[in-house]
Amino acid sequence: MKNNITYIASLLLGGMIGFSSCTDSFESYNTNEAGFNNESKKQDFNYYTIPLSIVQQGVYFNYDWGSGKNWTFQTMQNLGSDLFAGYVHDFNPFNDGKNNSTYYMMDGWNGSSWDNTYGYIMPEVQKSEQINENINWGFYGITKILKVELMHRISDLYGPIVYTQFGSKTGSKPDTQQEAYTAFFKDLDEGIDKIRKFVADNPGMENFTSFDVFMPEGKKNYAQWIKFANSLRLRLAVRLSVVAPKTAAAEIEKAMNPDAGGLLEANNDIVAVSTALGFTNPFGEINKGWGEVFLNANLESYMKGYEDPRLEKYFEKAEGIKDETSVIAYAGTYKGIRPGTGFSHKNYAKHSKSTISQTTSAVLMTPAEIWFLRAEAALREFTTEDPKDCYEKGVRASFAQWGADGADKFLASDNVPADYKDAFNAEYNVKAAGTITPKWDEGAEPAVKLERIITQKWLAMFPEGCEAWTEQRRTGFPKLFEVMVNQSGGTVDSKIGPRRLNFFVSIKTTNPEQYQQLLDALGGADNCGTRLWWDTGRNF
Repeated sequence: MKNNITYIASLLLGGMIGFSSCTDSFESYNTNEAGFNNESKKQDFNYYTIPLSIVQQGVYFNYDWGSGKNWTFQTMQNLGSDLFAGYVHDFNPFNDGKNNSTYYMMDGWNGSSWDNTYGYIMPEVQKSEQINENINWGFYGITKILKVELMHRISDLYGPIVYTQFGSKTGSKPDTQQEAYTAFFKDLDEGIDKIRKFVADNPGMENFTSFDVFMPEGKKNYAQWIKFANSLRLRLAVRLSVVAPKTAAAEIEKAMNPDAGGLLEANNDIVAVSTALGFTNPFGEINKGWGEVFLNANLESYMKGYEDPRLEKYFEKAEGIKDETSVIAYAGTYKGIRPGTGFSHKNYAKHSKSTISQTTSAVLMTPAEIWFLRAEAALREFTTEDPKDCYEKGVRASFAQWGADGADKFLASDNVPADYKDAFNAEYNVKAAGTITPKWDEGAEPAVKLERIITQKWLAMFPEGCEAWTEQRRTGFPKLFEVMVNQSGGTVDSKIGPRRLNFFVSIKTTNPEQYQQLLDALGGADNCGTRLWWDTGRNF
């Protein structure tokens, strides 16, 4: 973490946690039926879209409320989900090696997603709902879709969340994760329905285009937002395939219905927070500006073993340090850091850094992910598609996204992940955790096919660690290295790793009643070893 930054504890939590104050000062707005009358068409749409601009920046969090940018993302995601997903590591031995890497869970880091999302972004969601519900159904529909994208990430980190009762003057009772997911699907229904009605009443009016920082150029339109909503539904539905198969089946069918509006499947159907209109990629700033994003040994093991052409797109080769004492020659190679060793030195400072820069758009969903979701849905017989065909389309879509050659050769490969060798300490060496190959095996058991699908999905979703870590926890794939040093006090199993993040510590003192409600909804201890609702411990 940047040396001159101290984690700022909750600024708003004490006054925000009951959420009743969030609705007290809203203005009253004139309402009409769907669509715009002639006078409304002349209005400055900024009034209606400023909250949506904040929300778009707040999903992949880099919203500046006056205390600076980037460091919030580092505590919210980079030192949590991105690390636990097996993507990246930092060369700094924070807290003398006692930190999230060794499961000595840093409460300030782990609670920051909760704190910042509820403190700054969810109030803007509510504001957008208030001002657009009866003024502009198009903006209102987009609000609902963004709300689901924002808050399913929070639920998948913590479990129960305050969602359906957020901002209620009569209380803010948390939803269980099952209740939250039910509400997510309902909000997607409403969002799509409102967009369809707006488009029907205002044909040809694409009034969100200039405010849209999520959709690709040439596709900043309401039709693309419906594709995103359908794809988001598919993501959430597949997540429930084991814990709630009937719900999963119904929602998968709805997402893939030919009349639903389609899914993200073209190579440029990438949903990302664009840097073209002032957004700065916080991952890129932490990487290029601060020099604190390095290759994780797990990703090194898979990508080097596979001879994956995307590795050079993701990371730079290690520089090495002059006159260093190392046990292997690693300069000029792709070299990562093994998490969970408890190292207390800075010898890894010239290992492989990410290629992601401040101007790289922050990717949230890709056609590759959707093809892998379709592969899993087909494998589980929710659809009649061919799992192999969807799987291979997913790999090809990822290669196309990164401009990498050799997808056909990669799909024919029997290569396996490589063993990891530490550059400075042979005691940190470890055998590859997985043995799965890129080449599809039609005769393999369903669980093996699932491992192949999820492993390639994990490779394709880089650097979006939130979704990657969620899917790794849900399925157990890809197989990741166990930590050498486990400082969790027995709450986290070294074999399977953390299952969630703990709630923000201030809730215990600022709102003990709601904290108890969250614990009741969680159904377990508030530590990082408690499984979430969809985390059943079964792979198939």
